[in-house]
Amino acid sequence: MKNPAALLPLRKYQLSVKRMVSVASVGGVSYEEFVSEVVKVCEGVGAGIMIFGGLIAFARYVRQVLAGASESYRELRANLGRVILLGLEVLIIADIIRTIVVDQSLESVGVLGLIVLIRIVLSFSLEVEIDGAWPWNGWRLKLAERPTKAGPTSGEPV
Repeated sequence: MKNPAALLPLRKYQLSVKRMVSVASVGGVSYEEFVSEVVKVCEGVGAGIMIFGGLIAFARYVRQVLAGASESYRELRANLGRVILLGLEVLIIADIIRTIVVDQSLESVGVLGLIVLIRIVLSFSLEVEIDGAWPWNGWRLKLAERPTKAGPTSGEPV
């Protein structure tokens, strides 16, 4: 067995490396605390997108109703759906950052997977609500909206 006194400098080095990794700080704020604050900012941006985007969508709706537009309700639903989709994407970014950097556990990865799965289903349903078709069938809608070319008329040269 080696002399325990000879291992003491190595043990001190290992403890100091662990301390540097776990408490890496800049200006008194640790890395985990900084990233946690970044995640809170991302969550706030996502919520802000949904709140302010929703208010803007409703303001446009009121303006269109007062102008007598016929498709104002449909446009309101489409605009709200787009705002919600954008806000959810930003919230997913915050969840991914939190799981990768702040809370690295199998449980947090499972919760993130479940949250992402729920948001994906919600995103697909919102896209169907906005476009009226599944996302992979969008090309069919564009093809159906295109005017068909009529054959040559009797007065036009061929």
